[in-house]
Amino acid sequence: MSFKTLVDCDRLASQLGRPDWRIFDCRFDLAAPQRGEQSYAQAHLPGAFYAHLDRDLSSPITPQSGRHPLPELTRLRTWLGEHGVNPDTQVVVYDDTCGTMAVRLWWLLRWLGHERVAVLDGGWQAWTQAGLPLQETAAPEVETVTFKGSADWRQVVTSEALEQQLRRGENRLQLIDARTRERFRGDAEPIDPVAGHIPGAINLPLQDNLENDGSFKTADTLRAMYVDAFAGQPPDSMVAMCGSGVTACHNLLAMEVAGLHGGRLYAGSWSEWIRDPGRPFATGD
Repeated sequence: MSFKTLVDCDRLASQLGRPDWRIFDCRFDLAAPQRGEQSYAQAHLPGAFYAHLDRDLSSPITPQSGRHPLPELTRLRTWLGEHGVNPDTQVVVYDDTCGTMAVRLWWLLRWLGHERVAVLDGGWQAWTQAGLPLQETAAPEVETVTFKGSADWRQVVTSEALEQQLRRGENRLQLIDARTRERFRGDAEPIDPVAGHIPGAINLPLQDNLENDGSFKTADTLRAMYVDAFAGQPPDSMVAMCGSGVTACHNLLAMEVAGLHGGRLYAGSWSEWIRDPGRPFATGD
């Protein structure tokens, strides 16, 4: 059996130590970029490797890019190979923020054609609250392999494609913005220099995907929520976005859990859109 969306703590605990499984700790704090790695050094799930959002899962920022450009493919493939990820590897990713950072690596692997990857439902909190084992020492060395995944660029939507759609007055691509309602409306913007959203986008805050304990809602609940938001449009017309293309993947994961396949990612997201002052934006609902 392979896991392609979520895996629970009990199932992961029963598989610890398997050579064909890899666990990645994706804890990260946007306001303190070293905090996640420091937390990993103190304790982590047994056998887990650390995946740093800026260093491992993103490229350097450019004058035209958003805050977390997609990683350079050769470097990403090399990094995955150095951690022993091959076509038969079951990957599990986790963080301590309800999956908001771990979904980046979940999506990247799927983008490269590796579907055997799942987010730990409930993450670090669920694992520690269950009293499951932790490790304080570094993860063991593994044999380097050649990761040959090929990027599917059909899963990525560009700023240029969205600009063209706006100019033509089309709605073939429906943006779904995962940011909070306050940021979407432009009432508050703690990170980016411009507040608001891309005209025509709808707001589905990622927090709506979760139960109060930080685990994902049921597939039926998520399906009803997203189908209502789609308003008759097909899932493959949906394009997830957020501030920098990271937490947007939370909505793509929720769609997959719900059985709504084909959603795409606006990787540059809001922080790339506003790089060009000529691009339109809106405030309010």
